[in-house]
Amino acid sequence: MSTEVTNWEDAYKQQGAFDGPPPWNIGEPQPELAALIRDGKVHGDVLDAGCGHAELSLALAAQGYTVVGIDVAPTAIAAAKAAAAERGLTNATYACDDITSFTGYDNRFSTIIDSTLFHSLPVEAREGYLRSVHRAAAPGANYYALVFAKGAFPADVATKPNEVDEDELRAAVSKHFIIDEIRPAKVHAYQVEAPGIPGQFERDEKGRVKLPAYLLSAHKA
Repeated sequence: MSTEVTNWEDAYKQQGAFDGPPPWNIGEPQPELAALIRDGKVHGDVLDAGCGHAELSLALAAQGYTVVGIDVAPTAIAAAKAAAAERGLTNATYACDDITSFTGYDNRFSTIIDSTLFHSLPVEAREGYLRSVHRAAAPGANYYALVFAKGAFPADVATKPNEVDEDELRAAVSKHFIIDEIRPAKVHAYQVEAPGIPGQFERDEKGRVKLPAYLLSAHKA
């Protein structure tokens, strides 16, 4: 597991590891999370944890939800604010903050969604992150997390997310939330052309790769 802290600001400035937009920036909510929205699993005020360019929370705001997105990268937050203003979404607000230690939203959110954030954190930062989002969750709030599964990337890739197995994910989250389900899922992303990254991934109808993941559903007591 990696303890290296990714420079997210460089990633969103299209510098450093990626030659172009970050591969997870697909221009719409992850399909697994879009399905939750269609199925009526999202309610009340929503926190988009590690929002990035915020396509998830922007989509929710367009449907009338009040949403807050938090991300550590100023460039991503600026892009999210600009998109919300351009679309006239006054019910979407964004803050640049550390998701592992943010405050000011105690018991606020009825739904918290982690769209590929958990595996992006250093392993030692997971506890602070879960403690912070639990503090921000209202009693009975739902927490959803879409996380890369172990084996999503080849073992010899030099820099990759901190993938999890089901037991590892359950052990971390169950300290703070009551787990309802952990099921196999997919993260959709654009192909990264880099040494050690194979080109034979399964693809969706838009040509994006589909990587093994888990979708965790939990709630606050």
